[in-house]
Amino acid sequence: MIFCDGVGIGSRDPAVNPFFRARLPTLRGLLDGELPSLHHRRARTDHTTLLPLDANLGMPGLPQSGTGQTALFTGENGARLIGKHFGPYLYSTLKPVVAEKHVFRRLSERGRSVRFANAFPQRFFEYIERRPGRLSVTTFACLHTGLLLLREKELRSGEAVSADLTGEGWHALGYPDMPVIEPAEAGRRLVRLLGRHDFVLFEYWKTDHAGHSGSMAEAVASLEHLDALLAGVLETLDRRQHLLLLTSDHGNLEDMSTKTHTRHPVPALIHGHRQAELAAVLETGSDPRDLTHITPALMQLFARSS
Repeated sequence: MIFCDGVGIGSRDPAVNPFFRARLPTLRGLLDGELPSLHHRRARTDHTTLLPLDANLGMPGLPQSGTGQTALFTGENGARLIGKHFGPYLYSTLKPVVAEKHVFRRLSERGRSVRFANAFPQRFFEYIERRPGRLSVTTFACLHTGLLLLREKELRSGEAVSADLTGEGWHALGYPDMPVIEPAEAGRRLVRLLGRHDFVLFEYWKTDHAGHSGSMAEAVASLEHLDALLAGVLETLDRRQHLLLLTSDHGNLEDMSTKTHTRHPVPALIHGHRQAELAAVLETGSDPRDLTHITPALMQLFARSS
């Protein structure tokens, strides 16, 4: 599962939507040449399904990461539970929900091996000691379910992926000799982890950062790096046994006319083994399908493969 922070489905206008400025051959190839847009929210090819998900969760205001990721990774409507959208960090009263119902815990309790593929520098661990309340949904889930957060060692050995994909950002974090890799190699690493784990999650935050920056150049670069990551994934992924799910928590990057989040739908891109089955589970029930449907659908898929 590749989680891309702040990626919605927007207009086809290249003046505001970097999807229609960037070179994205891999994504176009998956969708028969047609990129996701408000006019093309759904697509189905032989091996890929694109579905829109509502990120608004039935609440007014702009969706935020803390509540959106709670919904995405637990199946519980975090925004409705606290009466508002909240982020970027996890709202205090949602912590028990995430600790109990995060997809990592639920899969682990069913005997599945899970891996959070992101690597974190020492500075991150020092920061959360000083400010333990400033945790993302996934890092909180790892720390409260006993799942190992990966570090420099795993990144150097190829057992983890840097949040910026290449590892170049580590040079300014006290690791001047950290090897720099191509985004495609980061994608290949993620698939190799599936040789030892049933579920692998990677979080890519540069898309949301680019959306907030207001820089079209940064937005285009973040998408082109993501497309190269996908190229590496598809080069290595075995469609007979591997499933790729790419989704987000709220819109942002797709509308560079604003530096805030949006109320646009977000994509659920499904590719590979049993993709039609997962898509069918997600599409079952009344619309709109939203972020809360992802984790229950994944749990149902895993249950069917037991």
